[in-house]
Amino acid sequence: MARARRTTPVSSRTVTRRGRGIRGPLFPHDLPARKSRAEKFDLLVLSAFAPIDAQWHDRLTKLDLAVDDVPKIRARDPDSVNWPDEVVADGPVPLSRLVPAGIDRRGAATRARIVLFRRPLELRAEDPDDLTDLVHDVLVHQVATYLGIEPEVIDPELGDLGDEN
Repeated sequence: MARARRTTPVSSRTVTRRGRGIRGPLFPHDLPARKSRAEKFDLLVLSAFAPIDAQWHDRLTKLDLAVDDVPKIRARDPDSVNWPDEVVADGPVPLSRLVPAGIDRRGAATRARIVLFRRPLELRAEDPDDLTDLVHDVLVHQVATYLGIEPEVIDPELGDLGDEN
């Protein structure tokens, strides 16, 4: 005996109503697999900044950290780009920027801020350890620029960033 075909299409509502849908989250909240790439990068930045902050905390109290996905600044001529000291770049692509303290459009005072650009940094790293080293080097350069000292004072073992500036 042949079964009759279903006349109404199966929807997620009917599947869930009959108890065959997803019953809970795929990963528990405390597992690393639950975190997005952006959240993992934020944690990486905080862990790379922790030793710098521990050493220079008294002078970094008015400095904020921020992460953007992509830079909103662009070189007009990528062949002959000259970035200011506030920008750490790999050729024509900025990796981070130091935004000095100032006054915003409404007249309110703003704090100095280091902005790291997540996608350019991730694309230049071959593996997670390389990304950790790259983020550390960029943070050291930006903190040194903020403090007005040489990067080697902050981290004597600092490696070369390559095509910086």
